[in-house]
Amino acid sequence: MNLFFIFVVLASIGVIARLMQNLAVRASILKNSIVPEADILTDTSKQTPRSGATSASGKPSPNGFYPPLSILKPLKGLDEDLFGNLISFCNQDYPNYEIIFALEEATDPALTVAHKIKKIYPHKKISIVIKKKDYALNPKVNNLIAAYEASQFPYILISDSDVRVDHNYLREITRPLKDPRVGVVSNLIRGVGSRTLGSLLENLHLNSFVIGNVALLTWLFKMPVIVGKSLVMSKVALEAIGGFAAVKDVLAEDYIIGLLMRDKGKDVITSSYVVNAVNKHRTMSQFCQRHSRWGKMRWKMVGIRYISELISNAVFMACLSLVLVGPSARTIALVAAASLLTVMGDYWLGRQIRSAHHLGHYLLTPLKDIFIGYMWFVPFFNQRVKWRRHTYKITKGSYLVPLPDEKI
Repeated sequence: MNLFFIFVVLASIGVIARLMQNLAVRASILKNSIVPEADILTDTSKQTPRSGATSASGKPSPNGFYPPLSILKPLKGLDEDLFGNLISFCNQDYPNYEIIFALEEATDPALTVAHKIKKIYPHKKISIVIKKKDYALNPKVNNLIAAYEASQFPYILISDSDVRVDHNYLREITRPLKDPRVGVVSNLIRGVGSRTLGSLLENLHLNSFVIGNVALLTWLFKMPVIVGKSLVMSKVALEAIGGFAAVKDVLAEDYIIGLLMRDKGKDVITSSYVVNAVNKHRTMSQFCQRHSRWGKMRWKMVGIRYISELISNAVFMACLSLVLVGPSARTIALVAAASLLTVMGDYWLGRQIRSAHHLGHYLLTPLKDIFIGYMWFVPFFNQRVKWRRHTYKITKGSYLVPLPDEKI
């Protein structure tokens, strides 16, 4: 077969995959349930939860299941808008919950923010745990273990410090847990706040490939996909898979928790509620480093299926035709068509999830997809990551092997 037509087929597959992802997102979220990005980024300290058991759709929740909940918040450094992010968890319309901020060191600047929030909300159940543990190779898991040991309630929610939510979050994410067959519940993620090129590309990727892929895998293929930015489970379910000890030495602790839950016969659910990851001032270097690490992690988690991520990148496949076939009217037309269809699809999806990005932002989508395509190859040449001052080699299943601290 002519090499050019091979690339036409591959680019077409990528366009179809993006269309399927968009449809999956539309089918997975509640209509009119997503708060506009501009509203979610307002001063959350001035927001108050509505009274009554309301769902994200504004209707009374038929659930009636609101288990006492411990929110575990591992903190490390000053994430963007950390104060506003954490405040959003203090304004939840939920009967009984506690928040545990876990830090490794008393010198961490995030501690000042945690104390400030505790002072603002003296009647909330807010605890601050400062404890350095060396039990796990994964530093986030060390923080989670410290928070878990201090938790009071039978259900736990793990949430990253860059996550911001509205006041219905806890009610919505706990709803599926009423079914005893459910082991863990996670969320779709929307990127918000773009102020720099790096943060814009990061959020464009979250709001297209990431949210679309998670929705597609769970909606169509019924595959367990857990995103660690937000997940909730009972302590009983966690202990049944071995507790945090089962994921202490893996990079993708969230993904492994989902697999272990499924192996125990539990359902892994993706909530229809969309949470927000705040990315305002990410640099291009940070964007590349993050996706390089993610690529290494995914390659070691899914093996040969990793190739699907490259094939689903229509823009990069089309650009490869320019390199391998050579510039010509038809290869340039292929790149233009793939780019246009991808921009249109991502713009449509952005409207569905009420992103603040305008059409001009989406014109950078082809550039983002070229960067992502280039970084897809990184895991085949470098399997090391540097995380919180330590260097590791990623092995099968995303297990970490410590290496001498060195420049990578």
